[in-house]
Formats: sequence, C-alpha cells, structure tokens
Amino acid sequence: MKRAAPRSTLRRIIKTHKPQLRLATNADLLVHLNFLLFLHRLAEEARTNAFENKSKIIKSEHTVAAAKVILKKSRG
Repeated sequence: MKRAAPRSTLRRIIKTHKPQLRLATNADLLVHLNFLLFLHRLAEEARTNAFENKSKIIKSEHTVAAAKVILKKSRG
C-alpha cells in the first residue's frame, strides 16, 4: 500500500511561504496531486528525450531539457 500524502508537512511549507493565505481543508491534497502530475509529465518527457537520443538510460541532460519544456507548457 502506498503512503498517504504528507499533509502536515505540506501545510507547514505552504504556511511558511504564504502566511496570509487561508487554506481549504483539501488544498494540501490538491498541491500534492499537482506535484505528482508534474513528476509524471517530467518522467514521460525525459523518457522521450532519451529515446530520441538513442539512449537506454535517462540522463540528467534529458531531465533538464524535459523540465524546460514542461515548465514552459505549464506557465499558462
């Protein structure tokens, strides 16, 4: 069974960065879900970059290139 989201840690991190925000009860879960979706997109893009470069191993340059693409797409 997978571990649950670290709710108290997430709430504490959010509160230290933005103390004026009032959080809903499930806001920390939404942040955690958004983080997991970002990691999934990053892994998929890095895998694609490694495949295009004919590499069997995902290297740091594949991940950095994927991060630039993913962050540019997610800015909205």
